[in-house]
Amino acid sequence: MPKRGQDDEEKPKRLSTYTLKLDDANMESLRSILKRRGWEGFDVEYARYAFRGPDCNVTAYESGKLVVAGRGTEEFVTMTLEPEVTMAPKLGYDEVLHPDWFELHAGLDESGKGDFFGPVVAATVVADKPAIEGWIKAGVKDSKRIADSEIVKLDRLIRHTEGAAASTCQCGMQKYNLIMLRPHANLNKLLAWQHATALTQALGRRRAPRGLLDQFSKQPLVQRELAKMGVADFKLEMRTKAEEDPVVAAASVVARAEYVRQMHALSRKFGGALQKGAGPLVKEQAAQIIERFGARALGDFAKLHFRTAYEVVSAAGRLDELPLPVPRERTEWHG
Repeated sequence: MPKRGQDDEEKPKRLSTYTLKLDDANMESLRSILKRRGWEGFDVEYARYAFRGPDCNVTAYESGKLVVAGRGTEEFVTMTLEPEVTMAPKLGYDEVLHPDWFELHAGLDESGKGDFFGPVVAATVVADKPAIEGWIKAGVKDSKRIADSEIVKLDRLIRHTEGAAASTCQCGMQKYNLIMLRPHANLNKLLAWQHATALTQALGRRRAPRGLLDQFSKQPLVQRELAKMGVADFKLEMRTKAEEDPVVAAASVVARAEYVRQMHALSRKFGGALQKGAGPLVKEQAAQIIERFGARALGDFAKLHFRTAYEVVSAAGRLDELPLPVPRERTEWHG
């Protein structure tokens, strides 16, 4: 069995192109580097110089534009431009590799989907380059990599950044459970509506031509909701690990901050800090809620369609008070 990553190394690298901007000093510094490495020079119309390397070509224009094209562009940027050419203060490493991150666009993400207690919060952030650069310097990144104590501070920064727009959408716990306990309820469809609602609100404050969503479904559910809402001239892309994009990361921070605030409110109502996730401690706290407030009160705190809810209510002998559907059998996978 091949080692992890071995298959990727054997696959042919894709062709890609990076377009950068360098000043005269860096242009000449790069020319010297490529000559020392023995790269072959060739002529390109209107170019200051051009060199052909093992996996990519480099073309420098009089305007200061540098074009790197081929199969080894990323290696060239990371191994040559970053360490040897003093361009980092002018452009920044992320902007070299991902110029689309710094264009005006919307980022969409959610929080609370896998947590037993608390709501599901969808968030949209719309921003352009000045805001994005400031957020990166401030430490904005995927919310899963940020402590809750910092989340609220960064959320405040994002929401008060001039020229940016942020919006959230959630269902209260009672409404959420009413929807999700209906026959044939679908969480992804509800989440799609929440995302479309938050996006529409944010676009009303700052228009953008496109958006990026961390993919939670293979179907274009959010796009369908946007069409119902009459959103036109907007392109929404979906992909996994979209939080690498700083605007999607900002949306993840805004969504998580709102989830944290809601959890604080629920914790005060409970009389202690409610646990996130869906582990053993969560079950213990759910049992305490039933004991203190009654089985029906669990719906004020928790997502009742989770298997955890049925197990806790059943173990307390209170299904007559809060009748919940029997969850489907777990699927066992055998390798």
